[in-house]
This record gives sequence, structure tokens and C-alpha cells, in this order.
Amino acid sequence: MIKVATEICKARKIESDRICDLVVPQYSDMALGAVRDSVLSPDEICGLLLGDSCAVPYDPQVLWNISLSTKPKPPVKPRVLPQPGSPTMRVLHLTDLHLDINYKDSAETDCGEPLCCRAFDQNPAVNVSERAGHYGDYRDCDTPLATLETLFQHLAAIKDQFDFVVFTGDIPAHDVWNQTRSGQLTNLQRFSKLFRTYLPTTPVYTASGNHESVPCNSYPPSSISGESMEWLYSAQLEAWGYWLPTDTFDTFNRGGFYSFSPFPGLRIISLNSNYAASSNWWLFVNATDPEGQLQWMADVLQLAEDKGEKVYILSHHPPGHLMKAFAWNYYRLINRYENTIVAQFHGHTHDDSYAMFYDMSNMSRPLSVSYIAGSVTTYSDTNPAFRIYTIDGNYTQSSWEVLDFSHYYLNLPQANTKHQAVWQFEYSAKAAYNLTNLFPEEWNKLIYRMKANDTLFQLYYKHYCKSS
Repeated sequence: MIKVATEICKARKIESDRICDLVVPQYSDMALGAVRDSVLSPDEICGLLLGDSCAVPYDPQVLWNISLSTKPKPPVKPRVLPQPGSPTMRVLHLTDLHLDINYKDSAETDCGEPLCCRAFDQNPAVNVSERAGHYGDYRDCDTPLATLETLFQHLAAIKDQFDFVVFTGDIPAHDVWNQTRSGQLTNLQRFSKLFRTYLPTTPVYTASGNHESVPCNSYPPSSISGESMEWLYSAQLEAWGYWLPTDTFDTFNRGGFYSFSPFPGLRIISLNSNYAASSNWWLFVNATDPEGQLQWMADVLQLAEDKGEKVYILSHHPPGHLMKAFAWNYYRLINRYENTIVAQFHGHTHDDSYAMFYDMSNMSRPLSVSYIAGSVTTYSDTNPAFRIYTIDGNYTQSSWEVLDFSHYYLNLPQANTKHQAVWQFEYSAKAAYNLTNLFPEEWNKLIYRMKANDTLFQLYYKHYCKSS
């Protein structure tokens, strides 16, 4: 079957012969395992193979519901800005690193494969215009180690400008056809070592990206016989567990998710959104709340509400990129606990953006914002970037609201031309978009203001692309 699939890949020119030879075996265990373990009736199998004309196929997107607390939702409390002079804190948000240790300066950028600018490609490229830059390239190329080192040198120089770090996933490069567990763990160790070297006293809180596993997107739930994610979760816990209390280790080891309170009145919930990604084929076996993660989240949110805590949610994928049933239940939780959930932080898209959540009773009242940070990688057609949020600080009765954020980037053509990486300020959200605050109502108004003002929309789109 692997041989047949490989020949189809080549015959249909889905990828180059070399990539076909590597990628099909890489994904065969997940594909065949999902088919093997699927509890499908003959009719469902027929529907999957031959379509609706044969029978209704199994739909892993079928809706399911978690159980919410029987406690009634408290009256909605309007968000209030802190008093002038109240303490603030700042949070560095990094995401989608995609470090390529095989990146090669001057290598071919148009190599005919999904990832180029590598030591395996023509070097130097015959055409000067197709040679990769020293610090990266806008074409299908990932982050050179040299660029990552300049980033951390810069962060070390401004370490007094943030109090803790959130990293929302994706360390490895996009060469998904040629990855191994040992290679992924080496990248994890390399990345965590940069924090220990340059930011040794700054706490780091993380969420797993879809590229962390092997093959990419493969996160089998523990219910899948013969499969285990222990190799990854134990290594992640070793890398980042220094900053976490031991009572987080159980859920981290079981499913790569956790919750804890870093400061009185604030709780962080880190979700493993890979258990809701349609590209995780193991979910075709059973997509109903893998590892009980969302039910666990509902219970944690209720405890946070009971304690009067505010909550930040971290995950790699924005909820709009996840399977329908998971996203539906997630949306229900955002609605039910809108007084408790202050902000959501995501990555995955590589673009600098945000997403809105609305009251499900009318889908018009804005009640929450997802902050989607831009990537460190240039893949594809974008500058490397990061954000620093200013938040209401650590004091009694803090709202923990996000008050503003500043966006920083590396001007890639300039860096390559001058052979000097200068990480620079690009914009602040409040100033750039003339926002009174960063409450959901203001972000919602911005959508309509951009609709009526193309100049404002073009400014947002420039930031969306990180000035690339």
C-alpha cells in the first residue's frame, strides 16, 4: 500500500520524486493506524470510499457537547480600565519559530520542493536573485539559526521590558517528510537552551504546536492502542517544567495541557489544540473530546470563577482553525465564562491579527478577543516578528486586562543587504488604530471602521503582513 501511494504521489506530481519517497512512509503509520482503529460499519466504509451515493460516510465533525456547571452564569460585568498609576506588567509573545538548522546562506530559493534555502539545494544558486539571504528569505524558507540568535540577543538586551514569556508552539522546520523524534527533541532542547542562556530568570509558559510531533500533526490520544505521546510530553515537561508547579505534571504528561496560577488572581490555561485539528488523522477514530481536555477546561474555569480568578488561555491554533465540534464547545466556554476569561493568545497562522468572539444568543455583542501573534519564521512572504503586551499588573483586585501591545519585527531585505539584524518597533495597537482601550467592543468597532476607511484597512493589512 505504501508503494502504491508513493507511485500515485509521483505519477500525479503531487511532490517531487524525492519528497514522495520520504513523505509517504512518514505518514503511513498514522494513516493506516487511523483506518485500522476506526470503528466503522461497512456502510460507513463504503461512504468514505465511494461517497454519498453509496452511503453516508462517518463524519468526525459530528457535534458533541461537554457538560457545563449547573451554577447559573453571573451577570455580565462591564470591563473597567485600572486606575491611573496602577502597576502594570508586560508579556512577550513568541510563536511559530520553525528553526531550520540546515538553512544555507546563498542556497537556491526556488528548489522545486516545499522548503528551500537549504544545504541540500544548489549552493550558491546560479541565479543571483534566487540566492537565500543571510538572515532568511521571503520565499519558502524557514528561520536560520543566525536569525534566531540575533532575536535572543535582542531580547536579552530588552529583558527589563517584559516579565514573562508565552510561546504558542511550532519549533521545527517545515521539512515534514524528513523528521525524526530525536531530531524534534534536539530542536526542543536547542530552543529551551536559548532561554536558559539569554533569559535565565524569565518564566516561559508554552503550548504545543502541530509541528512538534512526528509526523507533523500526529497526536494520537491515549485511547489509541500501541501509540503514545510520552516521548514528546516528557521532553517538553523537562524543558519547560522548571516554571510550573508539580500539580500540572499529571495533565501535561497525559495530554500536553495544564493550568496553574502564576500570580494571585491570575490563572493560565494552556490547551493542546492538536487534539482538535482536522490534520490529526487519529481523530478520525474518535474525535469526541480527546483526553477529556475540554471537560477539564470547563471544570478549571468554574473553579476560577468560584475563586474570583481571571484567566488567560494559550493554544497554538486559533479556535476558528479547529474541528467544528471542539470549536463549538470552546465557544460555549468563552460565552459562559466571559467574566473570567480576560484574553486568549494563539499562533499558527504566521500572520499578525486578531479574532472576535460574540454572545451566542445574538452573535452581535462582542465578548472576547483572540490575540494571534505573527511568526518568527519568514515562511512565507513575511518578516520575523514578536509582540509585547502591557497588562494590568500584580496587585489586589487587578483586572489583568490587556491594556496595549507593541509589535516588533526584523526588516528582512534591510538585514540581508546591510548584513546586520536590527529588530525594531513597528506599531502599538492603541496608537496605530486609535483605540480607546483593548476591550472586545473596541476591537469590534475597528472592524467596521476599517470597512468604512480603506486607508485604515490598508494599515491593518500592512501590519497583518508584518510590513513585508
